[in-house]
Amino acid sequence: MSKGEGRSRKKCLAYVAAFIVFQTAVILVFALTVMKIKSPKVRFNAMVVENFSSSNSTATSINMKLLAQLTIKNTNFGHFKYDESTLVILHKGVPLGEHVIPKGRTKAKKTQKFEISVDVSTARGSGSELRNEINSGILKLSSQAKLNGKVHLFKIIKKKKSGEMKCDWDVNLGTRQVENLKCN
Repeated sequence: MSKGEGRSRKKCLAYVAAFIVFQTAVILVFALTVMKIKSPKVRFNAMVVENFSSSNSTATSINMKLLAQLTIKNTNFGHFKYDESTLVILHKGVPLGEHVIPKGRTKAKKTQKFEISVDVSTARGSGSELRNEINSGILKLSSQAKLNGKVHLFKIIKKKKSGEMKCDWDVNLGTRQVENLKCN
């Protein structure tokens, strides 16, 4: 074997080793970025009060329809397929209204928007806190929803994930406006 052949083989082995190191780095970056599956984010973007009425002269019972834009943000590289769920409007943990979110699918790296309406009635609640809030003109409400489903990557990998929503806001009964909407 001549000196030229030996160098040529060493050079070839160096190229193969460099290629293997490069491929390992690409696979590692891919695994750490693309394959990291996150839970989708479920939020209210905007909300308005419609069809507001009180059922008696002292206004201790209020009926209203809340119109809201609900968003499901999927930051994954695969689509999120979720089951039917229920969004609940609460006052101090007592349900005052609910809306069924039908099962569906949010595409990869997309935000899906829904327009929903929820009938809310304070007649379902009770207690002095609720009456005091109604008399003060500011009704403090919250909402909860949980979307259970799976993120599908490349039609091979399926990972269970759930998106949860917890929002708090005030309804100004004088102006019939939603104020201080905060979701986490």
